[in-house]
Amino acid sequence: MKTIGLIGGMSWESSAEYYRLLNELVRERLGGLHSARCVLYSVDFAEIERLQVAGEWEQAGDVLARAAEGVEAAGADLVLLCTNTMHKVAEQVQEALSVPLLHLADATADAVLRGGLRRVGLLGTAFTMEQDFYRERLASHGLDVLVPDAEGRALVHRVIYEELCLGVVREESRAGYQRVIGDLVREGADGVILGCTEIELLIGQEHSPVPVFPTTRLHAEAAVSAALQGLQGLQGLQGLQAPE
Repeated sequence: MKTIGLIGGMSWESSAEYYRLLNELVRERLGGLHSARCVLYSVDFAEIERLQVAGEWEQAGDVLARAAEGVEAAGADLVLLCTNTMHKVAEQVQEALSVPLLHLADATADAVLRGGLRRVGLLGTAFTMEQDFYRERLASHGLDVLVPDAEGRALVHRVIYEELCLGVVREESRAGYQRVIGDLVREGADGVILGCTEIELLIGQEHSPVPVFPTTRLHAEAAVSAALQGLQGLQGLQGLQAPE
């Protein structure tokens, strides 16, 4: 079994989900007392959030690149950046590594295509919904990506940072997300990507009339498949390639 490196803490609420999912998936596939080989570097999210708001993405990328170096030094054979938003600096992080970074958007797009869908709604932070780094990565796989209107984007973003990242789950916020999902479906979305690792704390398949794609789970599934297949199994994944 290969060792999975996790760059987490953004927020730790979703990083805990990564840890749970990785271990449950390994146990399901191998049975008995098996669990995932993994190492975690958990950053201080307050520092990262401040850099996000200030638009200091390169500096934030430096912080995560150092974290990536740390998990590789601790024995990671592949690395997960446990946040959708910070995939804005995925290339910067990969450049610091000599092992592969498994790109979250690629794992998600693969699942959408396996589901036979092409037109999907995207929920996430304002950075993920409004900037092109994530939407274009999905589009490169042939997906047509819809985002909520300005009011919907503001609601989704606020709930992530003011509630879910703090471990707060409110029924009224779930109802608000369901309204946003309904709007996306009316615009033609055949599925919805839960493009923030915290959204799975609030929204499940039972809350949507169309298929939802939980990015935390999909990322964890891709990592476990890679870890159990050995390094050669990484060739079948569409993540960022390790440098020569």
